Amino acid sequence: MEIRQLLTFRTIVDVGSYTNAAAKLGYTQSTITSHIQALEREIGGELFTYVKRELNLTSLGKELIPLADELLQTYNRIAQMKNHNTISGELKIAAPESLTISRLGPILREYSSKYPDVKIILSNGTCGKNQKDLISGYVDVAFMIWPELELNDCIHHRLHKEEIVLITSPDKNQHFDYYKNKETTDFFITNEKGCSYRSMFETYLTHHKLPKFQTMELWSLEAIKQSVISGLGFAVLPYVTVKNEVEQGLLNVMKHNEKFEPIYSHLLVKSKKWQAPAVEKFIELTLEAI
Repeated sequence: MEIRQLLTFRTIVDVGSYTNAAAKLGYTQSTITSHIQALEREIGGELFTYVKRELNLTSLGKELIPLADELLQTYNRIAQMKNHNTISGELKIAAPESLTISRLGPILREYSSKYPDVKIILSNGTCGKNQKDLISGYVDVAFMIWPELELNDCIHHRLHKEEIVLITSPDKNQHFDYYKNKETTDFFITNEKGCSYRSMFETYLTHHKLPKFQTMELWSLEAIKQSVISGLGFAVLPYVTVKNEVEQGLLNVMKHNEKFEPIYSHLLVKSKKWQAPAVEKFIELTLEAI
């Protein structure tokens, strides 16, 4: 039995298929298969089975998970001993675009300066996708903008209360009541479905039986802001993402009497007995920056 076989097994569990595990580990699929077959011979039974073409753990596979985790954690600790004064390796981070452009820059700069031997891989996605990628093992750390969280499968740290504002161009009506009570050709300019503050706003409209607006769905925060500046409509965004444009007079924060659900930024990591030093140091630095 070899450590790499256990690593292959645990990766398949995390990412859900032999194909995804091969891509993550940089192996061919035949190598992944041979690792599992060798492990099954050692243990004396099947670890995975297919049900309607879906890969499932057998009872033996489920029993192996905590034992494999314990061995892999011990192996990783031993591997770090030779470089106990050097933090190295990869750090995979998933974050929504809004936090990437507004909060993560200074943290990543300081982290890179302190730990230059760590390779940072940053991906942007919706908050739901970021959490899913964390649970699946694609990333080490995930950020979300979300209401209060209660999670069983990962550890989370609440970072900031994010003020959500309605923004429009300075030459537009500056109170949301105008949009609620009158027909308007202005667009609700927003990003993709699954965005937490978009979902919060649309749910609020439905719950309070307020009119729905024509929606213009764009691919980036910069595109949303420029469209609002040009007078196409209004947007709902965290204030931290529009602070500069508001201070420059390019955008205005609309007045309103609504009571939106509070939303926070969160840092998430998987629940483990042991985190890689690169991950631990990033968590420490992020929490210090609050």
